Amino acid sequence: MTLAERMYNLGTETAFEVLAKARALEAQGRDIIHLEIGEPDFDTPKHIVDAGVRALQEGYTHYGPTPGLPELREAIARNSREVRGIDTDPGQVVVTPGAKPIMFYVILALAEPGAEVIYPNPGFPIYESMIRFSGATPVPMQLLEEKDYHPDLNDLATKITDRTRLIIINSPENPCGSALTKDELETIANLARGKNLYVMADEIYKDILYTGEHFSIAAFPEMAKQTVILDGFSKSYAMTGWRLGYGIMPEELVPHITRLAVNSVSCAASFSQRAAIAALDGPQDDVQAMAAEFAQRRRLIADGLRSIPGINCPEPEGAFYVFPSIKETGISSAEFEERALNEAGVALLSGSAFGAFGEGYVRLSYANSQENIKTALERLSGFVESLV
Repeated sequence: MTLAERMYNLGTETAFEVLAKARALEAQGRDIIHLEIGEPDFDTPKHIVDAGVRALQEGYTHYGPTPGLPELREAIARNSREVRGIDTDPGQVVVTPGAKPIMFYVILALAEPGAEVIYPNPGFPIYESMIRFSGATPVPMQLLEEKDYHPDLNDLATKITDRTRLIIINSPENPCGSALTKDELETIANLARGKNLYVMADEIYKDILYTGEHFSIAAFPEMAKQTVILDGFSKSYAMTGWRLGYGIMPEELVPHITRLAVNSVSCAASFSQRAAIAALDGPQDDVQAMAAEFAQRRRLIADGLRSIPGINCPEPEGAFYVFPSIKETGISSAEFEERALNEAGVALLSGSAFGAFGEGYVRLSYANSQENIKTALERLSGFVESLV
């Protein structure tokens, strides 16, 4: 069978591959601590589940409009006005099954052979995968360990050319846990404003921020006209299995993104959308409690990793990941991932899975209990001491 050449440009998310390996070891009786999956270890808040059940009982089991139920698009626009201070119209919102389709559609709509897309590296691996799939050239914006995984914006300025069609930013960031400051966002806005390009601001972790308040690049003057905000419900509301995300974008993009959705997914599940309204309009206590628990785990895991000789770990500013350097161990990121799983019983991810600049690092998700994190740290300490 002959595959289309573009299929060889598609990457993957290795978190699911490592999870499969970990599950296989568990089936053999091994005790594995899971720090590989980027999924909150909390249940969806009860009032959201109740709204979803009620929607099923009320018959929300049929197709809905491709860009989303009108009442959810209104709720998202209203929430964006409150959270971001941006004058958002419901007509700018497109709802999709998960947030990845927004990423997929925006890159497909804008990128093509001869075009360039700037993206964070180390970064979410699907960015580079989709850029290559579109035929465009991926241009990495390196996140620097010595800057606590913030980019050199002077270097970014040199990367923007007449071929640049899209700049992707992710704040708070996966895998590094860094969060762009308002000043950094303003600098990026100044670099992008008025040029023939868009910014895709991946804000999926905006509610898990440990210092300061979330600020969107779209809030700067004129930038709403050039920005696609990518967001969703998986991380903030522990709704990964509900598969629901959305994009807020300039109105001229909406029909194109909607047409891509028509050709691929038709629409998001109607009952999930009804539950999402309850998520946005209901109490936010569970979101705040989850973020507070992540803050405690952040300190536990970052301090614990820094206490291990040969490990350097900048302090995460948001999300629920640490991205420590393991360069002093003398082994590659991939080998560290494999041996940590098989020898220490700790599932984590090689930094090289997040781009070329991730080599020498690993990603650990602290979406697990404090007790399990402590055990994982003890195991990793013994493992690393055997290496250095």
